[in-house]
Amino acid sequence: MLPRVVRAPQADPTSADPGPLEQAFTAIRAEHKLSPDYPQPALAEAEKAATATTLPERDETAVPFFTIDPPGSTDLDQAMYLERTDDGYRVRYAIADVAAYVVPGGALDQETRARGETVYLPDMRVPLHPTVLSEDAASLLPDQVRGAYVWDIELDASGDVRAAQVYLARVRSIARLDYDGVQQQIGADAPDGLRLLKEIGELRIALQRKRGGADLPMPEQEVQQDEDGTYRLQFRPPVPSEDWNAQISLLAGMCAATMMLEAKVGILRTMPAPPQDAIDTFRRRAEALGITWPRGQAYGEFIAGLDRTDPKHLALIHDATSLFRGAGYTPFDGQVPAETEQAAVAAPYAHVTAPLRRLVDRFGLAICEAVSSGQAPPDWARQALPTLPDIMRSRDQVASAVGHACDDAVEAAVLSARVGETFEAVVVARNDKAIQVQLRDIAVLASCPGDAAPGDVVRVVLVATDVGAHTVTFRLG
Repeated sequence: MLPRVVRAPQADPTSADPGPLEQAFTAIRAEHKLSPDYPQPALAEAEKAATATTLPERDETAVPFFTIDPPGSTDLDQAMYLERTDDGYRVRYAIADVAAYVVPGGALDQETRARGETVYLPDMRVPLHPTVLSEDAASLLPDQVRGAYVWDIELDASGDVRAAQVYLARVRSIARLDYDGVQQQIGADAPDGLRLLKEIGELRIALQRKRGGADLPMPEQEVQQDEDGTYRLQFRPPVPSEDWNAQISLLAGMCAATMMLEAKVGILRTMPAPPQDAIDTFRRRAEALGITWPRGQAYGEFIAGLDRTDPKHLALIHDATSLFRGAGYTPFDGQVPAETEQAAVAAPYAHVTAPLRRLVDRFGLAICEAVSSGQAPPDWARQALPTLPDIMRSRDQVASAVGHACDDAVEAAVLSARVGETFEAVVVARNDKAIQVQLRDIAVLASCPGDAAPGDVVRVVLVATDVGAHTVTFRLG
């Protein structure tokens, strides 16, 4: 499988007789004890909260917020509104107020701590919160009044932060947009908000590169399901609007980290910078592949310029994953931790923009809102801080394992009718036992016995597939 996977939301998989692939998904869910069904006490709490929760007093429903998400998404965590000021910009970024619906220590709270995050599979998603909240009452759906944490951030003309605050308010989104639609609208006649998204996004990207931050341009594997239930795999070229949108989320996360550090309480998303010997090794591999890395250019800027359509560059992109290791969560209360930076962001950073889908965000948002308003963080959030790293680590591992297994099963199913065929592939890695190849025309990454150098273009023969075991077997052709 490929490291980064994008999936389209799917219809109810129980609406048709399950085939081998659907059976494989069901077995994977059972193996990892994942169920979309909620225990009745937690579900009852959610249903009650969905109709009884009081919205914040502050009213910002006149602000024309809009959301940007994959097509068909209904669990909408974020909405934004962007303005130009006399000498910079104003970003308002509304994040779903999930904490308003969860009673600390209650059945729903306990169940969300057990789940940790929403887990996405090709045929369905296993939500962190019951859908009555995550896809309805708490979701920032268009034309609905919702409670939200609103990040209100002032930027200078370069896109750098001048000031930031966060407060609770009522908001209303006026439009649900998707990445491709946003990209198509960008131009001279685009709405002001979208023109500013591009403008601010590009400024923030430039600042990130100046800081030494890095994005890994891995190919994206997309699993799509046709109307007849057939699954397809394809490479999905990202559009620039995704990066601009991501920069708004990163902006809020960096402001959150700054607030937490100033108050000496919170939880950061940290990742150590790669050690110099790892960077030196990566430089030698670039040289061995004949790729020029100018002296003095930061590794993040170098990686950003790699071309994933070039076989040698693609091999180096896969190798660059060795530089992005050690990510974790760092809680603190009363003293700033020794490690504060997320190396890929090249700044302190906290997860606070996806509370519908990720547990830790609920606690970080509550702490930041209290700090911003000059109040003490709520006890329920403060007391949870030491427990959150282990919860998130274990659930991240489950989500990763499920994703790998499902993607491998889809690869086996898609290729099952093509046993015996020969495919062109790029060698992206090599060890003592096998090479790893990425097929050029189908979004598949697989191991293959034999020897070839990273960056070589080879031909491989598909020997066998097994959907239930989630395996495909190739040999060099």
